[in-house]
Amino acid sequence: MNKVKICGITNSEDAHSAAELGADFLGFNFYKKSLRRVLPQTVKEITKGLPLSLIKVGVFVNEQIEIILEITKNCGLSVVQLHGDESPEYCMNLMQRKQDLKIIKAFRIKEKFHLEELLNFKVDYYLLDSFVSGQYGGTGKIFNWEWAVKVKETGKPLFLSGGLTLENVKEALIKVNPDVLDVASGIEISPGRKDYKKMKKFIEIVKSTDFNRN
Repeated sequence: MNKVKICGITNSEDAHSAAELGADFLGFNFYKKSLRRVLPQTVKEITKGLPLSLIKVGVFVNEQIEIILEITKNCGLSVVQLHGDESPEYCMNLMQRKQDLKIIKAFRIKEKFHLEELLNFKVDYYLLDSFVSGQYGGTGKIFNWEWAVKVKETGKPLFLSGGLTLENVKEALIKVNPDVLDVASGIEISPGRKDYKKMKKFIEIVKSTDFNRN
């Protein structure tokens, strides 16, 4: 079954609503310039009482490895999403430093995208997002999903992000069939505040649309 990541969580109400509605991943953004930035202490408070099965993801952009390791340990995060310009060597270093930490490497897709560059990253998951100059995620823009189809063919678990909404998520499922649908702005009232009804409907659409996987 396709899974859902609710990203840009900033408060307990949205976190617990997402868990209640059946989300599989929650994303907490630690990037200082993000409109959805949260502090580690806030995340520790938000995650109290959440189901252990709910996977908590820390989103970082060009951050020092030591800081990532400190935050993930203090906040009880099991997955790191690298959403900046991190190199394959950086990712390998992080994996070697904390071998039980899963890594999602995000790629912001431009018109000209080189698939071979992505294959240089030996990480656990790929995430595809839209490229907008000066922005690292949360753009509300979609990209050419043909690239997502090609990445899916690599066999690496794929997170699809970038402009997903109630209006296009079914199309994304049909065209790409990603492992995880990653949504933030498409179900928000304002940056960092989720719309319960939209979140509920989004998760329902994803969970009710299943495909046989090879």
